[in-house]
Amino acid sequence: MGEILSQLPPEIQVHIKGITKSAGLPDEEESYEKMAQGWMDKQKIFEEQIGEQNMVEIESLAVDDPKGAVALTYSGSLVLIGPLVDGFRKAGYNSIGIRKNVPDSMVQENSKLASDIAVNGPIEFDSGPVKSTSSIFKIAVCKEDLGAEEQEEKISEVTVIMTEEFVNVNKELIPV
Repeated sequence: MGEILSQLPPEIQVHIKGITKSAGLPDEEESYEKMAQGWMDKQKIFEEQIGEQNMVEIESLAVDDPKGAVALTYSGSLVLIGPLVDGFRKAGYNSIGIRKNVPDSMVQENSKLASDIAVNGPIEFDSGPVKSTSSIFKIAVCKEDLGAEEQEEKISEVTVIMTEEFVNVNKELIPV
């Protein structure tokens, strides 16, 4: 096993090996190493941005919790879960364009979670931008008690910043 890949948790290693081919890379050790390095770069970006935006990591978010969140999946995608307003949330899914078998980016205003969100499980929607995501590696929410509008603004802002940085990481992995 490669040096970089071996630094990642086993469940992420398995996921990276599984998505390498769908990213258009050869199914070989060198590709796994590239994908693992990209994943580590994305994890670092996620952690830095939530720190800069005064957000905190949590293990789970109940379906009826009024807070919004941003999540990083095992595959390196970002999921925006807006605050709960009148029974609905704005939700966004950003695969960041490296995989060919999932949509690049989708947003749905009147989304509903099917169940609680938890680290190491997928996010499932009754109605949303996708039916479900790959398992979640990290979830972050706003530290301070903000109103729904302020939360949505902060979560949207951090998601845009991370998406732009993730796209740059992908360009280094797979030059267009």
